[in-house]
Amino acid sequence: MIDTGCIVCGSGLTYSIGNTDLVCAVCLKSFSSNVKCKNGHYVCDNCHQLGATEYIESYCKNTSQTNPAILIVEMMKNPKIKMHGPEHHFLVPAVLLACYYNHQGGHGAIGEKLSIAQKRSKNILGGFCGFCGNCGAGVGTGIFMSIITGATPMSVDEWRLSNLMTAKSLECIANNGGPRCCKRDSFSAIESALAFLESNLQVSLPATEIKCTFSAINKECKNVECRYFCGGYTELQSKDCTSV
Repeated sequence: MIDTGCIVCGSGLTYSIGNTDLVCAVCLKSFSSNVKCKNGHYVCDNCHQLGATEYIESYCKNTSQTNPAILIVEMMKNPKIKMHGPEHHFLVPAVLLACYYNHQGGHGAIGEKLSIAQKRSKNILGGFCGFCGNCGAGVGTGIFMSIITGATPMSVDEWRLSNLMTAKSLECIANNGGPRCCKRDSFSAIESALAFLESNLQVSLPATEIKCTFSAINKECKNVECRYFCGGYTELQSKDCTSV
């Protein structure tokens, strides 16, 4: 998460005397501007002003990324996504939906699917993990599975898959132990979903190892006891999320 500079990568901004045509890194629309970051990113004023939910929906609607591990870390760098918070309950299914439909050749459906996910995830309140024993990141994977399979309360196999997806994610999140960390729990949820997709729907999305770069701003970080900690990795308190 970054507080200054580019909201995409965190690097400093550069200004030129004259304007040039630039494409916004979030909404992909073209604008005339004289500011971009050192890495070439430009974000329009409208996207700068988006809230977390709107940012997630806009970014995922326009991305061509198919690797959820890359996309979720990329988006978490934006200061709109706090270290902890209920925005992660929408972030997880949004990232999975975007990558799934991009991978399957259904990019045009992403906008509609994201809207459904946003409406469903807003009912998962902050603190669900500790107060209800039901981490919102894990539930987000069930929302994702329900949307791509078209599940309803009256479905049969789609109902089973959606509930089983949530169960697998929650088991992995729980076995990593507390206290809550919205970054760690979201990473575990993503890994669980990737393994579940491959085992149950025979869909293999690109996957890369996730390394957390947010430890310094998490007062409760477990450091080397967390599987995603950059400074080290231990299997002692982290069950493999890929066994489904």
